[in-house]
Amino acid sequence: MDQHRLFGMALSFVPGMNASFVRHMDEAGVGVEEYFSSGQQELSARLNVPVGPLLDRMVRDEALFKARKESEFMERHGIVSLSLTDEDYPSRMADIDKAPVTLFKLGAADLEADKILSIVGTRHATAYGTRYVAKLVEDLAPYFPDMLIVSGLALGIDSAAHEAALKAGLPTVAVVAHGLNTIYPAQNRDLAKRIIASGGAIVSEYPSGVTPYRSRFLERNRIVATMTDAVLVAESADKGGAMSTAAVASSYGRELLALPGRIGDEMSAGCNRLIRSQKALMAGSAADMMSMLGWQPKAVVVAPKQRDLFPELAGQQKLIYDALRQAQEPMPVDALRDRTGIPIHDLMANLGEMEFDGILERLPGNRFSLIPY
Repeated sequence: MDQHRLFGMALSFVPGMNASFVRHMDEAGVGVEEYFSSGQQELSARLNVPVGPLLDRMVRDEALFKARKESEFMERHGIVSLSLTDEDYPSRMADIDKAPVTLFKLGAADLEADKILSIVGTRHATAYGTRYVAKLVEDLAPYFPDMLIVSGLALGIDSAAHEAALKAGLPTVAVVAHGLNTIYPAQNRDLAKRIIASGGAIVSEYPSGVTPYRSRFLERNRIVATMTDAVLVAESADKGGAMSTAAVASSYGRELLALPGRIGDEMSAGCNRLIRSQKALMAGSAADMMSMLGWQPKAVVVAPKQRDLFPELAGQQKLIYDALRQAQEPMPVDALRDRTGIPIHDLMANLGEMEFDGILERLPGNRFSLIPY
């Protein structure tokens, strides 16, 4: 690690250091090497700030010592640092007031990709949300083969977003709330390995040894929300981490989209509120999203064809689908049999298959309704 990068990383080990102070140093013409080598009084005069903890000689020396120790760990594991003082710090985040002083990155993903989409949502994802995420990423991939998909490596929608990117051949970045010496949750260790192997990356603002706890996940969310062009909330209850990410994205002017769901569905309550309050655009097909975001594929000169979320149906399943689509409320089995003319044995078999495929859902009273999209 070269000296400038080492000193830049060392800033993040100074207690109380933040992006505003780093920018103030730059405006005052105080480089990172000078910050660590100059005396307290000299720094106080050049920065026009009183002598305090940020200028304390012992504090700065301790931070530099920790940075050197961390660099040894990083070199052993192929981790790189991206500090606000480095030219390769992600430009989308560089100007936000709460930008991390340093990011630690394991993997080859380009954080300056031409198109970056963050996908977030509940850990308690439904078939509706995961299916939508998979289809959306699949449909976007041919138009933007280098697009970066960002999420938080949590269970549920986060995992679905990473998996969808991997399946579509897109790089994906997982932003975690702990040091890169471990992976949380443990169930996603294999997913993390596949992300790195496929050209993606694991990113954190925390050095090795830092463990995850609640407040760090909230801090992590601001990175997911700001290192991107747009944030899609695929599913969320009325409160939760995804809604926190949405609030941060909105406050920093990122495009915000949400997948609508049925009124009364707990895991769509947050998305519906975002749309109802006009804080988020209503997420639809890939073509809709490209139009709303103004994303023009370089290799495509005609408007992209809108694709259905679900595969085309035929025969008895199409009759069932059309009957449910035209119904004003969930239909019981007897009504479906009368409407479609399908024998009850065949009807139940088809309903089971369509439920498994995420096209419809079974409600109390043996009633059926289409999953909206």
